[in-house]
Amino acid sequence: MLGLAVQVAVVAVVCFLIGSVNPATLLARALGHDLRGSGSGNPGATNAGRVLGRKWGVLVLVLDVVKAWLPTFVVLRALGTVPALVAGFAVVLGHVYSPFLRGKGGKGVACALGTVLAVEPFVGLAAVVVFGVTKALVPFVGEASVVAVLSIGVLGVLGAVGIVPGISVTVGVWLVLIAALVLSRHRRNIVAWVGRLR
Repeated sequence: MLGLAVQVAVVAVVCFLIGSVNPATLLARALGHDLRGSGSGNPGATNAGRVLGRKWGVLVLVLDVVKAWLPTFVVLRALGTVPALVAGFAVVLGHVYSPFLRGKGGKGVACALGTVLAVEPFVGLAAVVVFGVTKALVPFVGEASVVAVLSIGVLGVLGAVGIVPGISVTVGVWLVLIAALVLSRHRRNIVAWVGRLR
């Protein structure tokens, strides 16, 4: 038991550090730009696409998804579900609160998608569909992203109470925590959007 606890602790630290590496910032610097002082100021795929060009934005998106999917999937195969849940949460946490960016990382949508795809591919794909449908109805990527993340949380709740088969209580709670973490980074946007609807 102690051996597994140590392994999980190491996994958490390593995955947090992996998540802390921000592809958008690194690519922007290599191309002579500072995302913190450009566009929305967010070191993520959307702002990278806005500042650097669409192809760079897509590359950042893919790298962020893979950054979360790969370590979560490897840990899932090597150590099992619970360590993989720790790994996935740690990656997203590292991305959102990157110590390399003084605690001000990206908003975590792509990383959340990556880690969810590793553990519950159905939920991840459902979130992609929700994003696509929402984006066709609203003009902003941010709003579509929030709705997609909300769908992850909703499916987590439904899975935890047994309405969605195949999702255990543990995984369901994890999905809710992942969604809550990412949504906390969008709270200002959410408040602004709600204000516009009034």
